[in-house]
Amino acid sequence: MFPFSPTERLEHFKCGHRHCLGPLTFHKKALGTELSLSVNDRYAERKRETYQNGLAFSNRPLGIQERVHLRVERCDQHWNGTLRVGFTSIPPPSFPVCPSVLPMPDLTATVGYWACPLPTSHTGPEAELCFWVTRRGVMKYVGPDGVKHKLLQGVDVTRRLWAMIDVYGQTRAVLLLRSEKKGKFSRKSCPVLSSVPASQGDSCMCVSRGRPCRTPHDYKLPSSLYPDPDDCVVCLSASACVTLPCGHRCLCSVCANRVSVEFGNCPLCRHPLTDNDIELTES
Repeated sequence: MFPFSPTERLEHFKCGHRHCLGPLTFHKKALGTELSLSVNDRYAERKRETYQNGLAFSNRPLGIQERVHLRVERCDQHWNGTLRVGFTSIPPPSFPVCPSVLPMPDLTATVGYWACPLPTSHTGPEAELCFWVTRRGVMKYVGPDGVKHKLLQGVDVTRRLWAMIDVYGQTRAVLLLRSEKKGKFSRKSCPVLSSVPASQGDSCMCVSRGRPCRTPHDYKLPSSLYPDPDDCVVCLSASACVTLPCGHRCLCSVCANRVSVEFGNCPLCRHPLTDNDIELTES
């Protein structure tokens, strides 16, 4: 399955190589409100003052089995959540200009969007990973450990698919490295004009250092931007009144039901929630 029509092929194949998959960058006209692009639109960085609204899309459709390779560039461990990846059959310019607080979960509840968060242990600074969708509609990825993991299934492979990357939570910046499609004749995306060396930059690795940030002063952010420790970690407005089986009291009653149904694990430690945990008791 080839993602381009003959006309699009002429537009995208700038390097002239017959086996080239075309240039791979982020889509300039479909960005989260807190995200900015650089390095020829391959580097996406979210504002440090927030953990959300960092959703980006690929500039072109991806082929089946075409692996998207990226590298995590910046991390801020004082936030919850991490990088999320996926695919959509909806052309990126249709992405809403003002995304909701949690764009990826909201979009995946809509027909034509499929996405999943990656383990926090696989998304540290300088971590390289790749993800793709198989002919059977299964989304897979390989993390820094080199092991192939299944993320989800049910992706509609009869339609063209754009990659989605949500620079969320602890992940603040990512770099698109390349894409490749293995087979009898391996194909790759256009060679990039310049390489960017891996660097942690100004990442906040407070948890790894054993000194988690606890106040806005710790990482020099305005107090108005730092969530109250007693607030729900999802909506950041209602009080956290629900204690999960793992012991974390981090959700309001409304978000607890939503998290149980849509994600099935604790947003802080990823402890699984069973069907019996959906009716959570407020304390």
